[in-house]
Amino acid sequence: MSETSAASEQQQPELRRVMGPKLLLLFIVGDILGTGVYALTGQVAGEVGGAAWLPFLVAFAIAMVTAFSYLELVTKYPQAAGAALYTHKAFGLHFVTFLVCFTVMCSGITSASTAAKTVADNFAVGFDLDISDNVLMLIALLFMAIVAAVNFRGVAESVKANVVLTMIELSGLLLVIMVGFWAMAGGDADFSRVVAFDTAEDKSVFLSVTAATSLAFFAMVGFEDSVNMAEETHDPARTFPKIMLTGLTITGIIYILVSICAVAVVPVGVLTESPTPLVEVVQRGAPDIPIDDIFPFITIFAVANSALINMLMASRLLYGMANQAVLPPFLGKVHRTRRTPWASILFTTAIAFGLIIYVSNASDDAVSVLGGTTALLLLGVFTVVNIAVLVLRRDTLDRQHFRAPTALPIIGAIACAFFVTPYTDRDGEQYEVAGLLLAVGVVLWVITWLVNRAIRAQRTYFKDPTDL
Repeated sequence: MSETSAASEQQQPELRRVMGPKLLLLFIVGDILGTGVYALTGQVAGEVGGAAWLPFLVAFAIAMVTAFSYLELVTKYPQAAGAALYTHKAFGLHFVTFLVCFTVMCSGITSASTAAKTVADNFAVGFDLDISDNVLMLIALLFMAIVAAVNFRGVAESVKANVVLTMIELSGLLLVIMVGFWAMAGGDADFSRVVAFDTAEDKSVFLSVTAATSLAFFAMVGFEDSVNMAEETHDPARTFPKIMLTGLTITGIIYILVSICAVAVVPVGVLTESPTPLVEVVQRGAPDIPIDDIFPFITIFAVANSALINMLMASRLLYGMANQAVLPPFLGKVHRTRRTPWASILFTTAIAFGLIIYVSNASDDAVSVLGGTTALLLLGVFTVVNIAVLVLRRDTLDRQHFRAPTALPIIGAIACAFFVTPYTDRDGEQYEVAGLLLAVGVVLWVITWLVNRAIRAQRTYFKDPTDL
């Protein structure tokens, strides 16, 4: 066999480009909407009182500023891997790149694993089943296996599933908004609560808003996942700017309307104590609707959508970084028939299985801790991305691409860095979890470095033609 034929067989097929503007918009909207707004609206209101819309507005503003940085980079480098790729190109430090890659991956897999557990819990509630925690864990593992199967089947199938799940997900939030407006029109809502601050005695308004924003930001993350789908999007340089900004605007408006309706219909104290705050809103605003039978299944579809998109993102992230030689090349393997990154899908699913077992034994506030940790880690990544935009301005290209106003990456870097600090009154347990994850990342980086060193040594010893 000739060297040309051998090289042709070793060449990996490209990922299939199946995402147009409509599918990309639904992908972004479906990724942002999900567990955060369904679970954390009451806790955000608990920090600031009736002005629960304000932290969502601040989180939306920070996300929008950072989205401009992502748009410049994804149109400049339309490849999978997202923030990790941009970090690698800007700073060229494998250790920093690996940590960014690992941080983003962990945020996606942790979010998906939490969603899997939520699916199992709502499955039991929806069908009124009295089952043990071990059975719930098995249901969550089965759900994650189904997600992996859809992911392996192909991005077209994954995105089509996302379309269906996103529409169901939107229906639940639109139901909350319509019920809120109905209650306001009928005089069953207290709109004065919407502008009332009710903070803890030992907190200033500023500190309460920043603490609530730290929680609300978890509901805004997801737009950054879409850049990992750049290699599977038609004409990403033209498609991404309008679609990403449109998706962020849609979700921002929905969140603000949901938070206003929630505090207007339900007293803040009741909203904060309820484990299902949006169910409480519909029950009080429209008591004749059999919401107890409907909402558990709407929640299942909402968080299932988040899990699917997060696992889709995580697998593409590992695939992209394997092609950049930051991770072992095995993770970059693509199935020749399905043309999906099967090795990275298996790897991320295995990690998710481990996290599901952990989450199943966690405390009742696991969603708050994991959600806050996810936001904490991603805010750190966003800080790096905003800085990377400015650094990569020295790398000029012959073709046109989106360019963010210079002031926006600067504002984004400062804002994101501030919300990483303890000055936002963030729960200390979130820092502990984030520190543990980063420590694991350091260990994995050492293992990866040793594996890559061994591969290079072997190729040199046998004089592999790819090194010549």
